[in-house]
Amino acid sequence: MSTPAIPADFPADFLWGTATASYQIEGAAAEGGRGPSIWDTLCRVPGAIQGGDTGDVACDHYHRWREDVGHLERLGVGAYRLSISWSRVQPGGSGPFNPEGVAFYSDLVDALRERGIRPYVTLYHWDLPQELEDAGGWTDRETAYAFAEYARHMAGELGDRVEVWTTLNEPWCSAYLGYASGVHAPGRTEPAAALAAVHHLNLAHGLAARAIREVLPAAQVSITLNLHVLRAADPASADDLAAKAQIDALANGAFLGPLLDGAYPAGLLDGTAHVSDWSFVRDGDLELVRQPLDVLGVNYYSTTMVRRFRGEGEPESADGHKASAASPWVGVTDVEFVRQPGPYTAMGWNIEAGGLTEMLLDLHERYPGLPLAVTENGAAFDDEVVTDGEGRPRVHDARRVAYLHDHVAAVGAALAAGVDVRGYFAWSLLDNFEWAYGYSKRFGIIRVDYPTGERTWKDSALWYRRLATTGRLPAVTETAP
Repeated sequence: MSTPAIPADFPADFLWGTATASYQIEGAAAEGGRGPSIWDTLCRVPGAIQGGDTGDVACDHYHRWREDVGHLERLGVGAYRLSISWSRVQPGGSGPFNPEGVAFYSDLVDALRERGIRPYVTLYHWDLPQELEDAGGWTDRETAYAFAEYARHMAGELGDRVEVWTTLNEPWCSAYLGYASGVHAPGRTEPAAALAAVHHLNLAHGLAARAIREVLPAAQVSITLNLHVLRAADPASADDLAAKAQIDALANGAFLGPLLDGAYPAGLLDGTAHVSDWSFVRDGDLELVRQPLDVLGVNYYSTTMVRRFRGEGEPESADGHKASAASPWVGVTDVEFVRQPGPYTAMGWNIEAGGLTEMLLDLHERYPGLPLAVTENGAAFDDEVVTDGEGRPRVHDARRVAYLHDHVAAVGAALAAGVDVRGYFAWSLLDNFEWAYGYSKRFGIIRVDYPTGERTWKDSALWYRRLATTGRLPAVTETAP
């Protein structure tokens, strides 16, 4: 693939933002009327989370949100992608709503808008109320209907103050990591349940999109997917190409198919027929799922390489996800995930900015006219805190700056090729609770000292401020305060 020229300047209306998720930053797990979520429960399972960490305090954003809004204002971003904790606003996932929880998000949205920052609200970033999981979670069809009522209520509460409503973040992770490999909450390892969760998450999106538009006819509705950019280890091998197609059906087709094409791919249904008969898909469901999207959010971090297992030695499993005795790849027994050339982030993910351009171009060709936004992109590295000449803490995260620079350039290349990309959101505003890895991985452009909660701007934040305020791609050396 030839690389399109990169424009020196981005369009004036291109949206620069940053993103977070409620369980990863808020803390206050038992305050303000919040009920327990599946992540609160998983964090109590011995050995489930690295270091025995929990999100009980996290970045203490619940108490320090005004300070964090101030950081957003200083960054000069035009948008902030936040998520709502369902169990904070509706502790049981059904039944009464919690006015104190709703007020927290209402005040946050108002504060953002007062500073000219557009709120991009995600309704679900993996923290299902525990009561719903006790009733079956995403394996239960009723959870999709409960989600739609939650979405309807929040649309009424926050109204047109929200710029874009994103229903779900990365349903791939919710279904496959939560119900198949078990490394994410709720920690189940039931392949058939994972496929049921795939469908009920898709159904939840469709029902919620419809509910939001019933309350707010002019609402901008989105969903965010972590689409896998796949490589065949040997592009000349029919076996490896077939393995790539098999994984593509599970990784991408399971969501793009029903959401945008109105059907699950035949390869997905055939490839998992020995696991499930998909009888949970009812007549009319696919019409409900396929609701018009105003923008498709895509998250990108790295690429994935696969090959057909030849039966020699132990198969490689470098799929980028936390190791588990169970696989997230439901129904797949003869595909291995090949470790790719570096460099790598602290997550062990390969760094390949061109994969982002490739993904955006592929989506543009497959769904012309569908606006796109890069809703997460960033990197974890082992940051070092030093002091400057005046004794102030500094973090010179040159590798993160280079990562962001190259991936923003990759978005520019897609724009130059005619792709309708509306915005870019750096992950993440703050170091935070990185799910099963606890606090061992730092993605933030702002460092959080967890014992004190103190925020420190890294060089990447200084670089990103220059980008967001000028719309011009800065050199990697442009990190002066």
